[in-house]
Amino acid sequence: MQKRGGSKLSAMLRYVTKKLLIGAVIVILVPTFIFLIMQLVPGDPIELMAGERATRERIEELKRTWGLDKPAYIQYLYWLRNLLTGNMGYSYVHKQPVAHLIEARLFYTIVLTLPALLLSFIIGVPLGVIAALKRGKFIDNLIEGVVTFFYSMPTYWLGLMLMLIFGLRLGWFPISGISGVKSAVLPILTYALPSIATSARTARTEMLEVLTEDYIRTAWAKGLPSKKVILSHALRNALIPVTVMFFLYLPWIIGGAVIIETVFAWPGMGSLLYKSIVKQDYPVVQAIVFIIAVLTVLCNILGDIIAALLDPRIRLEQEEV
Repeated sequence: MQKRGGSKLSAMLRYVTKKLLIGAVIVILVPTFIFLIMQLVPGDPIELMAGERATRERIEELKRTWGLDKPAYIQYLYWLRNLLTGNMGYSYVHKQPVAHLIEARLFYTIVLTLPALLLSFIIGVPLGVIAALKRGKFIDNLIEGVVTFFYSMPTYWLGLMLMLIFGLRLGWFPISGISGVKSAVLPILTYALPSIATSARTARTEMLEVLTEDYIRTAWAKGLPSKKVILSHALRNALIPVTVMFFLYLPWIIGGAVIIETVFAWPGMGSLLYKSIVKQDYPVVQAIVFIIAVLTVLCNILGDIIAALLDPRIRLEQEEV
């Protein structure tokens, strides 16, 4: 028994080590790709910053000031060195450290997107499970219809419709900016409703698949109570992919809010990223994209590890390797 437990532990350690090594390689490569993409973007941020009336001498002076007169590979080495030491650079447009800009905006993005993310699973998963258990009945068709509607709806259009109905027509909520708790309601709904639809569809699909498994049929055949079969056997296994999906969603509490924050003039990371792309503020864009990429890698690794802990089949595969 002890040997078996040790085998499970070593298998999990190998699995975790493998995922961490792959993640480390990706994190190392991400800054390179980000820098290359920024170099390929057309336009010159210094010319935008200097203005149309700036002389060539002024533009060259600004390039020397920002270090953009050096070859691309030198700029890359400087940027990578600063990034590894925690220095995200200096914004061309805002004339302040990028870290300060991100720190000031991050709170507003979390206030907007984290509640929406939690709502998407608190509401979406039960809806999907109910639809699966009532397959083919009225409640299943109703849930499926509503879910499909919000799942296929463009985010910007949903935001505009919510602004039109609940902001302009009914006057219940502000339509833009920050003016109290009410101003967050419409952006949160805009973010949450499509996410609820995604969670519900995933939960329904996984629950239907689990209900057709042999061990569920065996549990029914043994005469086990329906509540125990559904909660202890079917639901537990159906929630494994949903749990993993929750961790995969976490990085997009920053990147996924670009459209919503732009529509509602919300001063978060998403709107900062959008404005920085438009104004070619490369240090800000590179820093935010790098943060999203690192969070994506870490959350993918965490999701895989949790799936291996929850799913015996994955643990068995690791023991056999």
